[in-house]
Formats: sequence, structure tokens, C-alpha cells
Amino acid sequence: MELAVYTTDGKKTSKKVTLDDAVFGIEPNDHAIYLDVKRYNAAQRQGTHKSKERAEIAGSTRKIKRQKGTGTARAGSIKSPVMRGGGTVFGPRPHKYELKVNKKVKRLARMSALSYKAKAEGIMVLEDLKMAAVKTQDFVKVIGNLNLTGQKTLVVLPSADNNVYLSSRNVPKCNVTSAAMLNTYEIMNSTNIVFVSNAHEVVQQTLIK
Repeated sequence: MELAVYTTDGKKTSKKVTLDDAVFGIEPNDHAIYLDVKRYNAAQRQGTHKSKERAEIAGSTRKIKRQKGTGTARAGSIKSPVMRGGGTVFGPRPHKYELKVNKKVKRLARMSALSYKAKAEGIMVLEDLKMAAVKTQDFVKVIGNLNLTGQKTLVVLPSADNNVYLSSRNVPKCNVTSAAMLNTYEIMNSTNIVFVSNAHEVVQQTLIK
């Protein structure tokens, strides 16, 4: 699959790049995508939820009323779950939500997601994107030149660039990542993917084994 290369001014250059069909032209596997997105979402959960059980409630341990003769059920502790302000029974405890997905499945999921974007013509290649300083206005201008304003856009850099990342973090519907950190969720959650320079080659080298 051949794609034209654009400048930051939004103009098409005479250069063209070829996307490897082994990554961008496979038959997508929906189940692999589902598993990898599920794994990603689970990993975002902190798992710090906690409720106090009866042993952790502050309160007196004395018997609150006599055992017999009250006409009501017996009661021994104010910390009992049946009492107002008492402990919680089987409440949430801190734990990890991480799910294991095999490397080959994760790789297949990313290739499937990229293939979907390629079929939908949602991939662009940008000649270069360098910023001497952190300036959101400059980044917004580039996105506007590419006619991607207001669309969910994922910009993939060949390597981490702090200036570009900081310039983009306040731009709605726009995310920046490096080719090494590209994941299935971000691909599927975007309408357009913009590969900067040789970022697509780095992705291909990572996924083709």
C-alpha cells in the first residue's frame, strides 16, 4: 500500500512510502483486538478500592444489650454489619486487575487494528514534525493544515519528543505517542493515524518477527 507524504503545511510532496502488507494488510482478527483492548483497560484500573470490615471499625467492644428479655434479636457488637455504621460484609479489597495476553496475540491485535485503519484510509504520513519549544498553537496549526481539526487523531513519532508531547496534551481529541509505545486501544480509539517521518518503519520492525 502506497501513501503520499505531507509537509507540516498540509502540502503533498513528491515522496511516497510503502506500508508493508504483513502489518497493514492482514485479515483483521476481532477477537485478538477485543482481548488486547480488554487487557489495556483493565491495566488502567488502580485497584485501590477498600471498605472497612467489622474488625477495622472504631467502636466499643462491650455487649450493647442483654442477651435475653428484650423481645428483639440478640446483639453483641456495635461493629456488626447489621448495625448502622457497622462493618461491611464481603466489601471490596485492593487487588490488581491485570490480565495476561500472549505476546503473539498482542502483536496480532495491533496489526489487525492497523489493517482496519489502512482499509478505512485513516493513515497519513508526515514528512517531519519538530518543535524548538513547547507551543500548543504551533501544534494546532499543523493539525489544521492536515484538515484533522476536531477529529480523533493519533500522532505516532519515531521516538519520544517531549516538546511535541507537551505541545499536544491540551489539544482535544489528539494524542501523541511513540512508535515503540503504540498500543491497540489507542489505534482503535482514533479516527486518523499520522505517522511522522519513519515511524511506520519502526512499527513494522517491531511487529514483524
